[in-house]
Amino acid sequence: VQLQAYGGGLVQPGGYLRLSCAASGTIFSINAMNWYRQAPGKQRDLVGTITDAGRTDYADSVKGRFTISRDDTKNAAYLQMNYLKPEDTAAYYCNFRVLGRLLQWNDVWGQGTLVTVSS
Repeated sequence: VQLQAYGGGLVQPGGYLRLSCAASGTIFSINAMNWYRQAPGKQRDLVGTITDAGRTDYADSVKGRFTISRDDTKNAAYLQMNYLKPEDTAAYYCNFRVLGRLLQWNDVWGQGTLVTVSS
């Protein structure tokens, strides 16, 4: 199973971006879909998560500005980021918990997509 994340780029403060992450391969089910981010020189932190039941949870720093959604028909997750701030600048990674062809649950990571918020 592979994850492909895309949608990053350069945006001005107050702007918006929508990140996407799609899984490919033999997939029987996807449990949680998560978004993480890692700023230069800092640890990777959880931005938010969406369960297979559609329940979402967010880091305090992004609550009210970011929204996670999922489309299980496409094995995809999305991160809508509004009112972006310079401190949101980071590489964003998707992470899915996937039931694959070996009928085992595995955590799979995408390659990361860079978001830069700057004027």
